[in-house]
Parts: sequence; structure tokens; C-alpha cells
Amino acid sequence: MIDFIGQALIYVVPFLLVLTLVVTIHELGHFWVARAFGVKVDRFSIGFGKGVLSRTDKHGIEWRLGWIPLGGYVKFSGDVDASSVPDARGLDAMRDEIAATRGAGAEKDYFHFKPVWQRALIVAAGPFANFVLAITIFAFLFSLIGVEMRPPRIAGVAPESAAEAAGFQTGDLILSINGRAVEDDATVRRMVALSAGDSMDFVVLRGESEVALTATPERIERPDRIAGSVRMGVLGVELQPLAGERRHVRYPPHEAVWQGVKETGAVLETTLTYLGRIITGRESGDQLSGPLGIAKASGALTNAAADVDASAGIRLANVSLTLISFAAILSIGIGFLNLLPIPVLDGGHLLFYGYEAVARRPLAAGVQEMGYRIGLVLLVGLMLFATWNDLRKLSLFQFLGGLSS
Repeated sequence: MIDFIGQALIYVVPFLLVLTLVVTIHELGHFWVARAFGVKVDRFSIGFGKGVLSRTDKHGIEWRLGWIPLGGYVKFSGDVDASSVPDARGLDAMRDEIAATRGAGAEKDYFHFKPVWQRALIVAAGPFANFVLAITIFAFLFSLIGVEMRPPRIAGVAPESAAEAAGFQTGDLILSINGRAVEDDATVRRMVALSAGDSMDFVVLRGESEVALTATPERIERPDRIAGSVRMGVLGVELQPLAGERRHVRYPPHEAVWQGVKETGAVLETTLTYLGRIITGRESGDQLSGPLGIAKASGALTNAAADVDASAGIRLANVSLTLISFAAILSIGIGFLNLLPIPVLDGGHLLFYGYEAVARRPLAAGVQEMGYRIGLVLLVGLMLFATWNDLRKLSLFQFLGGLSS
């Protein structure tokens, strides 16, 4: 029982810490831009539920620490709920109510009466803050720790593999894939993993000559210490740089920021590529993860980082850096998810504001309500699908079957 509780804490606590950090930064993005435009804010909460700690500042903003550590929120004055976007009739009623209680002209301090471009910037600031957090973390790691550059040199070709059929040879150095230059083996692995069944054009350096090759990665399932198992594209080559080719690079701050931008872009590109392949039927979507999968990943990463043969201080630093890196990836995911054009999410609000900017009036309340219902169904469906994937990877169904036999 004690071991179970200990393992649960290892999986849950890091996940909650990382999630709280990422969501708090997201909400601070909304908050900072809203305050810059003079929007009246009622509450900024870290966590949900009843407040454990609470303080109201001189601007009348309540700063609250909720007892449920699953993120947070910012509440603008006049918001009925998170999806509150009144139509023209609702705005008139809200304006009359504000004028009656606070005086004529007081509505200018309220979110819903700000120009549409300001509201759009306030909404977009949340996901933008997530991307800035990721870039900052990556820049910090590239500057402090650096990165090992490993040229994609082929050290072996598996027999009867896609690589052998394409004509790859030991000693080849991969220069480009589909016309895109590559400098490290991680980029090659990422591109190949997301290209199962797709023809890929390679240019390799063989001796002093450049050789063009075409290969189609095969989809196989491999064990993974984080996800349990993954289905991915495999070329059938072993990548290992020659002695002296491997180098460790630590970037100066200004270059580290640019590398952080590139790394954030690479994660977004990978996400978009995978979702595009799901939509076109080339992937099943079985690698999508929900909260359970994210918690499992954070726990596995924590265990792996702590399980090193070093002093307690080194292990603690390793765990901290690992969780910081994980926070960057999760921050990108949350930022991207919130930009999806689904009502209830930030992207849905931006979609409505786009209509308002063109039509010069908010969308009708009935249409908005229907949109939010559809959006909620889509979001819940996505979460259920991701949770189903998580449960399969956790082998829960086999476990329950064993109990019943």
C-alpha cells in the first residue's frame, strides 16, 4: 500500500506542478493584456473550487488559491461563465445594468464593450503566453545545458528493410529529406516516424558524391518507456556519428532564443503533421493522450531522471530539468489546443470575433449557444477518445479481465 501511494505521488504530483505552471502562465497572458487595455477583472485564481488563500488588491481583483490544483482561470467583470459572449441584445441589457449600478460610461471598463480587436488580442494572449513560456524554457536549456549535435550518419542497414530496398549503405550521411536540409539524427527520426507509408526523397553523401534515394518507411509498433508502446514509421537504419563528428553546443542567449523559437516550431509542426495524417486516414490517432497519459508520462520521466547513478543533488537537478523540459512540451500542446476553432476554446472565441469584425455585430445568441454545445460535444469526445487510448496503454482492461477470471 505504501509503495502504491509512493508511486501515485510520483505520477500525480509532478503532473499537477507542471499543469499548474502551464495553465497559470496561460491565464496570466489573458490577464496582462486585459489589464493593459483597462479591462476590469474580478478574480485571478490558481486552482479551482473554494479558495484556500485569498487576497483582494487595491484594484478590486481577488487573487485566489483554489483547493483543486488543476489549472486556474481569470474572471472578467460581467462574465457569466467561461463561454460568455453576449449578442447585441445581451450587450444592451448588460450596458443598462452597469449604468444603473456604476453610472453612465462605466461599461467602457468591461471586456465585452472593448473594441473587437482588443478582445481578440486578449483571447489570443493566453495561447501566445504558452508559446512564449516554451520558447523561454528551451532558450534557457540551450544556453545553460546546451545540446549534443549528432550528424545523421548511417552505421548500419537492417536486412529486408525499407532502407535496404532503397539502396542506403553503411557510411552514408543524410543531407536532406524531401528537399529540407537536416543536420542531426533527431530530425531524421522525427520526420521518418511521422511518414509511415509515405514516399520520402533523401539526398545522402556517399564518399565525395551526393546520391538521391527514395524510401517508404514501414509502420511498426515499438515499446516505449514513456508511452508503453508507439506505432511509428521506421526506415531500418542505425544512425551513429563517426568519432569526432559529435559535438556539444551551448548557445549564447540571443542565439538560444532563436533556437527556442525553432524548437517550438518543430513541436508545432510535428503536432500539425500528426493531426493531418489522422484527418486523411494515414494514422489511427492511437497516440493521442489525455490527462492520464500526460500524468503517466510525467511520472515516467521523473522516475527515469531520478534513476541515475549520481549524488542526491545531481538527481534533483536532473529531475528538475526534465520536468522543465516537459513543461515546455505541455505548454505548446495547451497553447495549440486552445487555438483550435472550437467554441468554448480560445480559438472558438476568435472565430466569433472574426465574424463580428466582418458583420459589424456579434453573432446571434442562439447561434452562439448552439456552437458552444457542439464545441463542448467535440471537446468531450476528443477527451474521451484520448482517455480511452490512455487506458489501453495502461493495460487497465487486461487487469480488470484478470480480476474477473
